[in-house]
Amino acid sequence: MNKIMRRYIYIVFTLALLLAVNSCEDFLTTKPLGVTSEEVFYSEKGVNALLTGAYAHIDGCQATDGGLCWAGAVSNWVFGSVASDNSYKGTSFTDQSSINPIERWEVLTENNYPENRWRQNYDGIERVNNMLKVMAQVDASALSDAKRSQYKAQALFLRAWFHFELKRSFNNIPYITEDVEDPGAVSNTIDAWPLIEADLTYAYQNLPNRQTEVGRANKWAAAAVLARVHLFQNDFTAAETLLDDIINNGGFTLVTDWHDNGRISGNNNSESIFEIQYAVNDGSYGSSSAGWGDCLNFPQSGDMGLCCGFHQPSQNFVNAFKVDANGLPLLDTFNDTDLKSDQGVLSSETFVPFTDVVDPRLDMTVGRRGIPVLDWGIMRGKDWIREQPNGGPYIYKKNLFYESEKNSLSTTTGWAVGVNANNFRAYRLAHVYLWKAECAAQRGDLATALDYVNRIRNRAKNSPVVMGLCTMYELPSIAAYEGYVDYDQPAANYMVEPYPSFPDQAYALKAIRHEMRLEFGMEGHRFFDLIRWGIAEQTLNAFAQADTRIRSFMQGAVFNSNHDEYMPIPQSQIDISVGALVQNPGY
Repeated sequence: MNKIMRRYIYIVFTLALLLAVNSCEDFLTTKPLGVTSEEVFYSEKGVNALLTGAYAHIDGCQATDGGLCWAGAVSNWVFGSVASDNSYKGTSFTDQSSINPIERWEVLTENNYPENRWRQNYDGIERVNNMLKVMAQVDASALSDAKRSQYKAQALFLRAWFHFELKRSFNNIPYITEDVEDPGAVSNTIDAWPLIEADLTYAYQNLPNRQTEVGRANKWAAAAVLARVHLFQNDFTAAETLLDDIINNGGFTLVTDWHDNGRISGNNNSESIFEIQYAVNDGSYGSSSAGWGDCLNFPQSGDMGLCCGFHQPSQNFVNAFKVDANGLPLLDTFNDTDLKSDQGVLSSETFVPFTDVVDPRLDMTVGRRGIPVLDWGIMRGKDWIREQPNGGPYIYKKNLFYESEKNSLSTTTGWAVGVNANNFRAYRLAHVYLWKAECAAQRGDLATALDYVNRIRNRAKNSPVVMGLCTMYELPSIAAYEGYVDYDQPAANYMVEPYPSFPDQAYALKAIRHEMRLEFGMEGHRFFDLIRWGIAEQTLNAFAQADTRIRSFMQGAVFNSNHDEYMPIPQSQIDISVGALVQNPGY
């Protein structure tokens, strides 16, 4: 939720505190400072305030507590991208060094990143359950059955959301409901999937098609998350039923321009099913409601002057955008050789970008030398990278704002000056289309699978490409390339075409999985997808071995099946659970 709503919840809690303290009759019955009375919330307004507080936690962040925010970020940039073949941690080796073992699949039980991810999501669950317990005490005269059902449906959506985040990372988790008296005594040896499904099913059946308040979950958001939960269990039949409902009845359409899913002006567009709402300069120092979990993931060096150089695209990811003479991906051979990069080349030295033909979504997603980055100018290579030997030569673009939006739609306070109002698109119609294609391919309907994949590829084909062909190859300053950029020409050699056919099921599934990578790259899905597809070990070990061509960091890294798919249960949580929590295998 945005900062206005967070301020609202703060005001409500403050008023409640004052009421609680002032109502005490004598010193002996005065509540300690900072403790409010639950009864203050026994009204529709109070229940809604508590629900708002639960929504405020969905971005995985509490104020600007970096250690918690970065691990809990809704974008899953650490656990979904850096742990995969899509991105490097980036920046310097020693900065946020706890991420290094996650990138190499060598996580120990005391690592603070899994611990903080655990804490953040269970904090969100606690907020939901507190709201449900309070709502149970509200008299029917103060809250109608219809409103009660709506609030409950939103709460259960959020509770399932937080548990789903935990399930994907830790697998064996305790499922905490409002009826649990001692959460610390709940075992993690139960199967959480049916409980997640039950909460989402209630939400799907009871939420409206649209909410009047932007950012609140509706029927289609619940359907999308529930479909994904089924996909994680390989229940393609159940998933496809929900996906069909969204496609046929949800009223969503693909935006014409692919860029609209990555820029602020495209927030909450016709393709969006559920977005995390970001807001800047709303009274909070550092704009804590502007995706602060990703505040490290902006270029630190160069003209931008942002922070802090984390979450850099991998060479393997860049290579994935290669196409053949027909504009189709090189599904099996894309990483045999590397597209030319400026790794190790100074900005003042000569570097001519490659002329290979690539899918245009490469330069819509990745910033690379010699190519314009939105309206910031030509990306000048090493001068724009905080520590190129460790993080590679590329920067991430999807969460970036335009220079013309600086200070109006980006924060004007705090040290993390990259945070901005570009929402995180958690679920959009493109997800649904490609999941539909996957389900169709799994049951052998290759024609339907082809149709939905090509809808995504045709949109990419027809979207405007990055413009601005630069013919200056030494780029130490803006002045160096002034007059050497033709903004009427494409910045590179682009081509993307639809598939003419899927010859068999194996080819179809490979094509669909590759398309997901191209369309949603760096959005925190890749690692979890590799796990659910059962191809993590072969994919990630091949990546690690080849990546030594670029940098030494992955030398000797090995992904081991039946162990590295999930994070360890934080040792601190096992210690305080007094036997209720069991460690994951192998840790």
